[in-house]
Amino acid sequence: MIIDKLFKIVEEKGHVCVGLDTDLRYIPQSFLNKYSSLSEGIFEFNKEIIDATFDVAACYKPQIAYYEAFGVIGLIAYKNTIEYIRKKGGIVIGDIKRGDISKTAEMYAMAHLEGEFEVDFVTLNPYMGLDSIKPYLPYIKNKEKGAFVLVRTSNEGAKDIQYIETNENEKVYMKVGKMIQELGEECIGACGYSSIGGVFGCTHVEEGIELRKSLNKTFFLIPGYGAQGGTAKDVALYLTNGNGGVVNSSRGIMLAYKKFEDGEENFSKYARQETIRMRDEILNAIKELEK
Repeated sequence: MIIDKLFKIVEEKGHVCVGLDTDLRYIPQSFLNKYSSLSEGIFEFNKEIIDATFDVAACYKPQIAYYEAFGVIGLIAYKNTIEYIRKKGGIVIGDIKRGDISKTAEMYAMAHLEGEFEVDFVTLNPYMGLDSIKPYLPYIKNKEKGAFVLVRTSNEGAKDIQYIETNENEKVYMKVGKMIQELGEECIGACGYSSIGGVFGCTHVEEGIELRKSLNKTFFLIPGYGAQGGTAKDVALYLTNGNGGVVNSSRGIMLAYKKFEDGEENFSKYARQETIRMRDEILNAIKELEK
């Protein structure tokens, strides 16, 4: 199961998921000017960050919208980025957030779990119902793939739907989380977690302990750290025995160089520095919680 590989990498390298949400405004112009095409410039920027952080990051999460925005040129950069990570032996979470009726979902699964856009995990939106998730299951069960399903997100609008009370006096997000955990029962690895994980923003501290206790077989992809207000202490509540989740940071890592006078010439150096700082901060928070 792919989840066992990710679990082991977290044990070895820590919890940081490097988000490659590569907005052109994040790339130093002097760096872009070195390349004859936009596609090459985006890929080479990503490549430098990947090489600088590979030994201290658990995985990488390119958000496809940042590449789709540039059409075919952007998608070439996306393709080259995910191929590069996987050839190095790293894990890629394709942040595609797809959610559609079953036949369409079959095509999305084919597009992103095999072929030119093949990744290890995809992010999925379950709010059209479980039939929008099921077409991905053959890849997860038989082809060493995984998914992170949106359960409780870190944005303010999450309260519009995810926090509605059900007839069972529990919030929609908890109901969805339990359904996803049940769906993942057939995909549990040796580590005790399923290859069908969940996305849980760490910006709602009061619910972290309840979520981790109730969804004890669900591996968490945790956004919300840093720029969205989540802290390492918050993150620690979403883990069990120091594992069970990866923590995404995009802008915090890619834009770390902007704090330094020599940043533009050394953006990958500062991306590495921030990844290590974040990794160590989370590990220290876990140790404090265990005392």
